[in-house]
Amino acid sequence: MSGRHEVGGVVLVTAAATGPGTPPAGGATQARVAPPVFVLADGTGPDGTDVAAARAVVQAFAAEVPPGGPAAVGDVRRALERAHGEVGVLARETRGRAGSTVTGAVLTLHEGRPHWLVLNVGDSRVYRLLRGELHRLTVDHAVPGPDGGRAGRRGTGRSTLTRAVGTPGATADSWLLPVVDGERLLLCTAALVQPLADETLQAVLALSGAPATAAAALVGHATRGGAGAEVTVVVVDVLSGGRSPGLDDTSRGTATTRTDTDDDTRVVRR
Repeated sequence: MSGRHEVGGVVLVTAAATGPGTPPAGGATQARVAPPVFVLADGTGPDGTDVAAARAVVQAFAAEVPPGGPAAVGDVRRALERAHGEVGVLARETRGRAGSTVTGAVLTLHEGRPHWLVLNVGDSRVYRLLRGELHRLTVDHAVPGPDGGRAGRRGTGRSTLTRAVGTPGATADSWLLPVVDGERLLLCTAALVQPLADETLQAVLALSGAPATAAAALVGHATRGGAGAEVTVVVVDVLSGGRSPGLDDTSRGTATTRTDTDDDTRVVRR
Protein backbone atom coordinates (compact mmCIF):
# COMPACT_ATOMS: atom_id res chain seq x y z
CA MET A 1 0.00 0.00 0.00
CA SER A 2 1.38 3.36 -0.99
CA GLY A 3 0.16 6.67 -2.30
CA ARG A 4 0.07 10.45 -2.20
CA HIS A 5 -2.67 12.18 -0.22
CA GLU A 6 -3.83 15.65 0.80
CA VAL A 7 -5.59 15.99 4.15
CA GLY A 8 -6.66 19.46 5.28
CA GLY A 9 -3.91 21.07 3.21
CA VAL A 10 -1.21 18.65 4.43
CA VAL A 11 0.40 16.68 1.60
CA LEU A 12 1.53 13.18 2.56
CA VAL A 13 3.23 10.25 0.85
CA THR A 14 2.66 6.89 2.50
CA ALA A 15 3.63 3.23 2.20
CA ALA A 16 3.14 0.01 4.15
CA ALA A 17 4.88 -3.36 4.03
CA THR A 18 4.58 -6.71 5.78
CA GLY A 19 7.07 -9.58 6.09
CA PRO A 20 6.55 -13.15 7.24
CA GLY A 21 8.93 -13.32 10.21
CA THR A 22 10.60 -16.57 11.19
CA PRO A 23 8.70 -18.87 10.98
CA PRO A 24 6.02 -17.40 8.69
CA ALA A 25 3.09 -15.95 10.63
CA GLY A 26 -0.59 -16.05 9.74
CA GLY A 27 -1.64 -12.43 9.27
CA ALA A 28 -2.04 -11.48 12.92
CA THR A 29 -0.89 -7.92 12.15
CA GLN A 30 -3.24 -5.54 10.40
CA ALA A 31 -2.74 -1.99 9.14
CA ARG A 32 -5.11 0.78 8.17
CA VAL A 33 -3.57 3.38 5.87
CA ALA A 34 -6.52 5.62 5.08
CA PRO A 35 -5.71 9.29 5.72
CA PRO A 36 -6.25 10.82 8.20
CA VAL A 37 -5.79 7.45 9.95
CA PHE A 38 -2.58 5.43 10.14
CA VAL A 39 -2.87 2.58 12.64
CA LEU A 40 -1.34 -0.85 13.26
CA ALA A 41 -2.76 -3.70 15.31
CA ASP A 42 -0.89 -6.84 16.37
CA GLY A 43 -3.25 -9.51 17.65
CA THR A 44 -2.61 -12.29 20.14
CA GLY A 45 -4.67 -15.38 20.92
CA PRO A 46 -5.28 -19.03 19.96
CA ASP A 47 -6.99 -20.57 16.94
CA GLY A 48 -7.18 -17.46 14.76
CA THR A 49 -8.41 -15.11 17.45
CA ASP A 50 -5.17 -13.16 17.04
CA VAL A 51 -6.15 -12.31 13.48
CA ALA A 52 -9.73 -11.55 14.50
CA ALA A 53 -8.56 -9.23 17.29
CA ALA A 54 -6.27 -7.23 15.02
CA ARG A 55 -8.97 -6.94 12.37
CA ALA A 56 -11.48 -5.74 14.94
CA VAL A 57 -9.14 -2.89 15.88
CA VAL A 58 -8.56 -1.59 12.36
CA GLN A 59 -12.23 -2.05 11.45
CA ALA A 60 -13.21 0.05 14.46
CA PHE A 61 -11.15 2.93 13.09
CA ALA A 62 -12.66 2.41 9.64
CA ALA A 63 -16.16 2.60 11.12
CA GLU A 64 -15.67 5.56 13.45
CA VAL A 65 -13.20 7.91 11.73
CA PRO A 66 -14.34 9.25 8.34
CA PRO A 67 -11.66 9.35 5.62
CA GLY A 68 -10.58 12.48 3.81
CA GLY A 69 -10.36 15.44 6.15
CA PRO A 70 -8.68 15.86 9.53
CA ALA A 71 -10.12 13.60 12.22
CA ALA A 72 -12.05 14.71 15.28
CA VAL A 73 -10.48 13.60 18.54
CA GLY A 74 -13.88 12.36 19.67
CA ASP A 75 -14.08 10.01 16.68
CA VAL A 76 -10.70 8.56 17.58
CA ARG A 77 -11.85 8.05 21.15
CA ARG A 78 -14.96 6.23 19.93
CA ALA A 79 -12.84 4.03 17.67
CA LEU A 80 -10.69 3.00 20.62
CA GLU A 81 -13.76 2.30 22.76
CA ARG A 82 -15.32 0.21 19.98
CA ALA A 83 -12.11 -1.75 19.47
CA HIS A 84 -11.83 -2.37 23.20
CA GLY A 85 -15.37 -3.70 23.37
CA GLU A 86 -15.11 -5.99 20.35
CA VAL A 87 -11.72 -7.42 21.29
CA GLY A 88 -12.99 -7.78 24.85
CA VAL A 89 -15.57 -10.28 23.60
CA LEU A 90 -12.78 -12.37 22.09
CA ALA A 91 -10.79 -12.09 25.30
CA ARG A 92 -13.66 -13.41 27.39
CA GLU A 93 -14.24 -16.28 24.95
CA THR A 94 -10.58 -17.33 25.26
CA ARG A 95 -10.26 -16.78 29.02
CA GLY A 96 -8.08 -13.74 28.55
CA ARG A 97 -5.72 -15.13 25.94
CA ALA A 98 -6.95 -12.97 23.03
CA GLY A 99 -6.06 -9.31 22.72
CA SER A 100 -4.34 -6.79 20.50
CA THR A 101 -1.96 -3.90 20.46
CA VAL A 102 -2.81 -0.69 18.66
CA THR A 103 -0.47 2.11 17.71
CA GLY A 104 -0.93 4.94 15.30
CA ALA A 105 -0.86 8.53 14.19
CA VAL A 106 -4.08 10.30 13.23
CA LEU A 107 -4.01 13.70 11.55
CA THR A 108 -6.24 16.15 13.41
CA LEU A 109 -6.52 19.87 14.12
CA HIS A 110 -5.54 21.57 17.36
CA GLU A 111 -6.08 25.30 17.72
CA GLY A 112 -6.71 25.39 13.98
CA ARG A 113 -3.35 23.86 13.02
CA PRO A 114 -2.55 20.32 11.84
CA HIS A 115 -1.31 17.97 14.55
CA TRP A 116 -0.61 14.29 14.90
CA LEU A 117 -2.65 12.49 17.52
CA VAL A 118 -0.21 9.69 18.38
CA LEU A 119 -1.74 6.79 20.31
CA ASN A 120 -0.53 3.52 21.75
CA VAL A 121 -1.62 0.43 23.66
CA GLY A 122 0.90 -2.42 23.89
CA ASP A 123 4.37 -2.77 22.41
CA SER A 124 4.03 -1.61 18.81
CA ARG A 125 5.70 1.76 18.28
CA VAL A 126 5.67 5.12 16.51
CA TYR A 127 8.96 6.84 15.63
CA ARG A 128 9.65 10.23 14.08
CA LEU A 129 12.63 11.11 11.87
CA LEU A 130 13.13 14.88 11.81
CA ARG A 131 16.21 16.69 10.53
CA GLY A 132 18.05 13.37 10.44
CA GLU A 133 17.35 12.49 14.10
CA LEU A 134 15.16 9.56 15.14
CA HIS A 135 12.87 9.91 18.15
CA ARG A 136 10.57 7.30 19.63
CA LEU A 137 7.18 8.83 20.37
CA THR A 138 5.46 5.99 22.22
CA VAL A 139 6.01 4.03 25.43
CA ASP A 140 5.91 0.21 25.48
CA HIS A 141 3.44 -1.59 27.72
CA ALA A 142 5.38 -4.84 28.03
CA VAL A 143 7.78 -6.73 30.27
CA PRO A 144 10.72 -8.20 28.29
CA GLY A 145 11.25 -11.96 28.39
CA PRO A 146 14.45 -13.68 29.58
CA ASP A 147 16.22 -12.81 26.32
CA GLY A 148 15.05 -9.19 26.35
CA GLY A 149 12.11 -10.00 24.09
CA ARG A 150 14.31 -10.39 21.03
CA ALA A 151 12.85 -13.79 20.15
CA GLY A 152 9.46 -12.22 19.53
CA ARG A 153 6.21 -12.28 21.49
CA ARG A 154 5.19 -15.52 19.80
CA GLY A 155 8.52 -17.26 20.33
CA THR A 156 10.74 -18.40 23.17
CA GLY A 157 11.46 -15.74 25.77
CA ARG A 158 8.69 -13.52 24.46
CA SER A 159 7.73 -10.24 26.09
CA THR A 160 4.55 -10.07 28.13
CA LEU A 161 2.10 -7.27 27.43
CA THR A 162 1.10 -5.28 30.49
CA ARG A 163 -1.66 -3.43 28.62
CA ALA A 164 -3.66 -4.60 25.61
CA VAL A 165 -6.85 -3.73 23.76
CA GLY A 166 -9.66 -5.87 25.14
CA THR A 167 -8.30 -6.31 28.66
CA PRO A 168 -10.10 -4.74 31.64
CA GLY A 169 -8.93 -1.25 32.53
CA ALA A 170 -6.63 -0.84 29.51
CA THR A 171 -6.40 2.74 28.25
CA ALA A 172 -4.45 4.30 25.40
CA ASP A 173 -1.57 6.71 25.82
CA SER A 174 -1.90 9.73 23.55
CA TRP A 175 0.09 12.78 22.52
CA LEU A 176 -0.62 15.76 20.25
CA LEU A 177 2.38 16.90 18.21
CA PRO A 178 2.53 19.54 15.46
CA VAL A 179 2.79 18.27 11.89
CA VAL A 180 6.17 19.39 10.51
CA ASP A 181 7.22 19.65 6.88
CA GLY A 182 9.94 17.15 6.00
CA GLU A 183 9.27 14.76 8.88
CA ARG A 184 8.98 11.00 8.38
CA LEU A 185 6.87 8.83 10.69
CA LEU A 186 7.41 5.12 11.22
CA LEU A 187 4.73 2.89 12.69
CA CYS A 188 5.91 -0.63 13.41
CA THR A 189 5.01 -3.82 15.22
CA ALA A 190 7.31 -5.09 17.94
CA ALA A 191 8.81 -7.71 15.63
CA LEU A 192 10.66 -4.98 13.71
CA VAL A 193 12.61 -3.68 16.68
CA GLN A 194 13.38 -7.04 18.28
CA PRO A 195 16.24 -7.81 15.85
CA LEU A 196 17.11 -4.21 14.87
CA ALA A 197 18.72 -1.42 16.86
CA ASP A 198 17.41 2.14 16.68
CA GLU A 199 20.61 3.10 14.85
CA THR A 200 19.62 0.75 12.02
CA LEU A 201 16.12 2.18 11.89
CA GLN A 202 17.53 5.70 11.72
CA ALA A 203 19.98 4.84 8.95
CA VAL A 204 17.37 3.08 6.80
CA LEU A 205 14.79 5.84 7.24
CA ALA A 206 17.32 8.60 6.56
CA LEU A 207 18.98 7.01 3.55
CA SER A 208 15.96 5.52 1.79
CA GLY A 209 14.23 7.73 -0.73
CA ALA A 210 10.54 7.00 -1.14
CA PRO A 211 8.44 5.65 1.74
CA ALA A 212 7.87 2.42 -0.19
CA THR A 213 11.62 1.89 -0.43
CA ALA A 214 12.08 2.53 3.28
CA ALA A 215 9.22 0.23 4.28
CA ALA A 216 10.50 -2.65 2.15
CA ALA A 217 14.06 -2.19 3.39
CA LEU A 218 13.01 -2.25 7.04
CA VAL A 219 10.98 -5.43 6.61
CA GLY A 220 13.87 -7.02 4.74
CA HIS A 221 16.38 -6.16 7.46
CA ALA A 222 14.11 -7.54 10.20
CA THR A 223 13.36 -10.75 8.33
CA ARG A 224 17.03 -11.41 7.65
CA GLY A 225 17.76 -10.61 11.29
CA GLY A 226 15.46 -13.40 12.44
CA ALA A 227 12.28 -11.56 13.40
CA GLY A 228 10.25 -13.97 15.48
CA ALA A 229 6.81 -12.77 14.35
CA GLU A 230 5.15 -11.04 11.43
CA VAL A 231 6.69 -7.62 10.73
CA THR A 232 4.44 -4.78 9.61
CA VAL A 233 5.52 -1.18 9.05
CA VAL A 234 3.92 2.03 7.83
CA VAL A 235 6.01 4.99 6.66
CA VAL A 236 4.47 8.47 6.31
CA ASP A 237 6.27 11.47 4.81
CA VAL A 238 5.01 15.05 5.24
CA LEU A 239 5.79 17.00 2.06
CA SER A 240 4.01 20.27 2.86
CA GLY A 241 1.21 21.89 4.81
CA GLY A 242 2.78 21.54 8.26
CA ARG A 243 4.98 23.83 10.29
CA SER A 244 8.41 24.84 9.07
CA PRO A 245 11.10 22.63 10.64
CA GLY A 246 13.18 24.24 13.36
CA LEU A 247 10.60 26.82 14.39
CA ASP A 248 8.03 25.63 16.94
CA ASP A 249 8.01 21.93 16.19
CA THR A 250 8.58 19.15 18.67
CA SER A 251 10.43 15.91 18.12
CA ARG A 252 9.68 14.05 21.30
CA GLY A 253 6.60 12.77 23.09
CA THR A 254 7.28 11.56 26.60
CA ALA A 255 4.02 11.58 28.53
CA THR A 256 1.92 8.57 29.49
CA THR A 257 -1.70 9.67 29.48
CA ARG A 258 -5.25 8.42 29.05
CA THR A 259 -7.63 9.02 26.15
CA ASP A 260 -10.85 8.79 28.16
CA THR A 261 -11.54 12.48 27.53
CA ASP A 262 -10.23 14.97 25.02
CA ASP A 263 -8.59 17.03 27.76
CA ASP A 264 -6.44 14.09 28.91
CA THR A 265 -4.43 14.02 25.69
CA ARG A 266 -1.00 15.54 26.27
CA VAL A 267 -0.10 18.42 23.96
CA VAL A 268 3.66 18.37 23.48
CA ARG A 269 5.33 21.69 22.73
CA ARG A 270 9.04 22.45 22.58
